[in-house]
Amino acid sequence: MRPFEEDLQTLTDMLQEMGALVAHAVQRSVLSLVEKNEDYAHQVIRDESRVDQMEIQIDEKVTSLIVREQPVARDMRLIVAAIKISTDLERMGAERSLSLMAQPPLPETVNFGEIAGIVESMVLGSLDSFVKRDAQIARGILESDDAVDKARAGIQRQLTDLMQRDSSTICRALDYLIVARKLERIADHATNIAEDVIFLAQGVDVRHRVAEVV
Repeated sequence: MRPFEEDLQTLTDMLQEMGALVAHAVQRSVLSLVEKNEDYAHQVIRDESRVDQMEIQIDEKVTSLIVREQPVARDMRLIVAAIKISTDLERMGAERSLSLMAQPPLPETVNFGEIAGIVESMVLGSLDSFVKRDAQIARGILESDDAVDKARAGIQRQLTDLMQRDSSTICRALDYLIVARKLERIADHATNIAEDVIFLAQGVDVRHRVAEVV
């Protein structure tokens, strides 16, 4: 393997590690909220710091590659995708739920398990599609984004109804709505990665795509 190819593989490995940290942070953030587990929340904080460090390391690796190798068009497209992916991964950093733990629970259970499971799968799947340069996997991520939107809308309806019935829950319910929205935004970032992979693998730009009329 040529030194340049080895560097590209190192870059890919770093992105995979960064993506795994983000996916686990999503899972722990929800568990910390549902189970009121401070250990999970503190681990998320530590993971966020590591994600930030890895973004800097990836930027430095990319800069070094460009200066030293002056890559050709296809390799350059891969490197540009890596920059965008690392930025999206860094932005996925899950919000801490320590403040919510100090509040009394809502009178009814809000199921974050479904949306969190889909989002975690999207993060890992988007990185898998990048590693394999697999547009088919990436397109599956785009389809999963609709499921996240549907799950978030269900949580929003439940919490809105609860606030209308019991005004004492408004502040807590709004915090839970923010959590749902944060998870939806993470799914959006995973979708961005999938769109970059499709462009990288097929040269097709699917951003701002318009739904087909049946």
